[in-house]
Amino acid sequence: MKKLFRAAAVAAAAALALTACAGGGSAGNPTDVSPTGEVKPREISWLLSRPADGAVINIMKKLADDYAKDHPGFSLNLITTPDRPSYIQKLETLAAANKLPELFDTDATPFAQQLAKQGKMLDADKLLKSLDLYDDYRPGALDYQRFDDGSLYMIPFQFELEFFWYNKALLEKAGVPVPTSLDDIPAMCTALRNAGITPIAIDGQDQWPLERYVAYQPFREAGPDFVQKLKKGEAKFSDPAGQKAVNWMSGLGKAKCFQDGFSAQGYSDAQNQFTSGQAAMYNIGTWELPSLATDKLNPAVRNDIDFFTLPTTANSVTAANEYVSPSGIGMAVNSKTYDPLVSDFLKFALQKYPAEYAATGALSPTTNVETTVPSNATPLYKKALDAASDLGSKQAMPWDTQLDPTTNGRLQQELVLLVQGNITPEQFTSTMDQTIAQNAPKFFK
Repeated sequence: MKKLFRAAAVAAAAALALTACAGGGSAGNPTDVSPTGEVKPREISWLLSRPADGAVINIMKKLADDYAKDHPGFSLNLITTPDRPSYIQKLETLAAANKLPELFDTDATPFAQQLAKQGKMLDADKLLKSLDLYDDYRPGALDYQRFDDGSLYMIPFQFELEFFWYNKALLEKAGVPVPTSLDDIPAMCTALRNAGITPIAIDGQDQWPLERYVAYQPFREAGPDFVQKLKKGEAKFSDPAGQKAVNWMSGLGKAKCFQDGFSAQGYSDAQNQFTSGQAAMYNIGTWELPSLATDKLNPAVRNDIDFFTLPTTANSVTAANEYVSPSGIGMAVNSKTYDPLVSDFLKFALQKYPAEYAATGALSPTTNVETTVPSNATPLYKKALDAASDLGSKQAMPWDTQLDPTTNGRLQQELVLLVQGNITPEQFTSTMDQTIAQNAPKFFK
């Protein structure tokens, strides 16, 4: 989720040249989740798009080493490409060449669904049930990984909640309350600007944070189905919910809600502006709890920080406790290379992983373990964790995992232009509806 070093992609490419171990052959049975036969230790590979020094990778390394103690000759080769665009290109290239490794990361994208339909991915629903682990997972964590038809082919390793963090002192200085409606935010921004305060810090360089904002109004106005219809051309930006989003985004721009020059500023730039007290709000998830809710946070602002969840609107069809709650990129299992060893290792690792992950202070994708609150946490840390127990059944899906790649890329470009005032809402609407009409049929047949 953070912008990470692209250099990792170079090393990963070299590793892949040596370890693309699944070439040739035809897809196995994606529903055969309990293969029989001897467990023969060997190296297996996992193609990842995760921080190289993050908790998921560190824990899986440890679990692989533990498994190898009783299975000499086993090793887990982690091929890490945290830069998401480079990773997606690599994934698609390997898939086209039938050289995907035993395990690989993917979101529930149209491309991944094509792989599943081709029988190249193991049925994760059946796998988790066969391991007697399915009922331990948070329904929201699994639902985030599902395709449109409800099928499940990815296993979550995370669970996050996304909040609006804010500086109470800055809002008080500007004389504005915490917004209770999305519709209040432009006026709040104007008041903050008039008080000489930057309203919202945003990572504009990576584009996905701005794409979060365009998803908010449709989720409140029309529910999670809007983006499912939009991406297939069954709904449009010219529809009422789409227009609410477009005009609201334009309004955020006119009110100068984001920091000056936001489109050229990155992840750390935005976070530093908020944590240094230069910006009043910051929209980010619980993966940043160590930075926002522990003694690592700048003492000058530590007592002023709080958060609120996605505001509703007057006509909301979704509830206040329903918002963006992703379980991160999922892990898929290559059905072609699935054998007794892969099966046995996954059983070992998936049973032990939740407790190890929760011990790092993170929310587990399962409910059978309790997260360890760090000793240096502020009260906000537990408050954030507790929110996971009060989630509604609907969740706002990030649009970058839903739209076809061409439409998504164009949307990210047009959003910057719209917020900067370089194009009108009418121009944005026309361009995006045309883009979807041209590209959606290729992916959603």
